[in-house]
Order: sequence, then structure tokens, then C-alpha cells
Amino acid sequence: MTTEGSNTTAITLRKPVKDDGFRLHQLVAECPPLDPNSIYCNLLQCSHFADTAVAAEMNGELVGFISGYIPPRQPDTVFVWQVAVHEKGRGQGLAKRMLKEIVARDACKNVTHMETTITDDNEASWALFRSFARDMGAEVKYHEHFEKEMHFGGQHDSEFLLRIGPFTRKG
Repeated sequence: MTTEGSNTTAITLRKPVKDDGFRLHQLVAECPPLDPNSIYCNLLQCSHFADTAVAAEMNGELVGFISGYIPPRQPDTVFVWQVAVHEKGRGQGLAKRMLKEIVARDACKNVTHMETTITDDNEASWALFRSFARDMGAEVKYHEHFEKEMHFGGQHDSEFLLRIGPFTRKG
């Protein structure tokens, strides 16, 4: 668990617990344009995937969350599923702090790469992951992974798979 703050209220980073599931569902709803998941999915993110997720609290309120997992066939990779930062937690580098918190965990001791998918127009996510890669001294590669028509039936923009690495846990 880490705490950081300057002139602002301190934000504490910790592993999520199953009791955070409903709170996560509410956080995502307050962070458009994030895609919502079911409350059940959020409960699994907070319990089954807690070792590769991080909850950020400020004054007892959930203001940030990253869900991720290590794909079974890629034990050297942590896949970041979703990054949510409430407006109350923005402007403090919280998302990047949460990414670094995840890769520093014992669950990620064999991780040398990070992956995520991002739509072409999500400038904030592109900037976040490129900044993380710079801090880690790692390369960034990407390609179209889930295509709008083929995979989303035209209902969602194409997602690009971004791969960062190799890196070491020390950065």
C-alpha cells in the first residue's frame, strides 16, 4: 500500500477487496466514456484479479481503479483491462502511479511486458501508456487487434493492442 499527497488530500493505493466491486461499478459509471461491466464482473475484478488490480482511495472514497490480469499463456505480461480515475483524483499522476504499483507487486515478479487495448481517439490513454513506457525505459509497439466491424459488429471503435516492454520492475 502506498500513500502520496502534497498540497492535496493524500490518495492511498491498495489491493482491492470484493467489497469494492459495487463501488467500482459506480466509479466507472462516473467516468465516461468508459465501458461499464456488470457488477458481477466488477466483483470478480476485485476478488479473483486483486493481485493485478489497484484501488485508489481518498477520504474513504474510491477515486481510481485499474483492473488487470496475467494472461495464462503470457506469464511475462500483465494485461491492463481498464483504467478509471474520477475527476476528484485527476491531475496528480494517479493513473501512472497505479500502473507502477501493479508491476511492483509480487504477483508481477516475472512480468517484463504490459499490454492493453486502446481506441485510436483515446488520447489520454495513449499519453498515459507512452509516459509509463518512457519511465520504464521500454519500447512501445501497437497494431489493430479488435476490428470495429469484424469483432464489434460496428458497435464499438476498433481497439489497438499496445505492448510495452521489455522492462524491469525497477524501471
